[in-house]
Amino acid sequence: MSNKSMLFGDFIVEKRKNKKISARELAKALKISPVYMCDIEKNRKFAVSDEVLDNLIQVLGLTESETELMYDLVAIARNTVSPDLPEYIMENELIRTALREAKKNQIPDEKWEKFINEIIKEE
Repeated sequence: MSNKSMLFGDFIVEKRKNKKISARELAKALKISPVYMCDIEKNRKFAVSDEVLDNLIQVLGLTESETELMYDLVAIARNTVSPDLPEYIMENELIRTALREAKKNQIPDEKWEKFINEIIKEE
């Protein structure tokens, strides 16, 4: 399944099955009810807490890129910003200014890609 068409629940099911963990076992490890776990996996519930997300990362052994994808899928489901970004955005005025200017000026993807590549080069 392509990442663009994947939903949060689908992602969880895929990762859980890769780890050979039942939905009931995952629910127990996350300290949530099996019914709630089922609702998450069926894409009926998205309001999982940050604590549950942190536990999912640990229990499913997600890589950094898988974690970022999971955060993005949660954000899409909630129609909000990815849970790993608000604190970083809010603690730096320059970031907020840059995002607002980019939005105002409708910065195209090519410019964002160039900017990201410059950041990566500096690392």
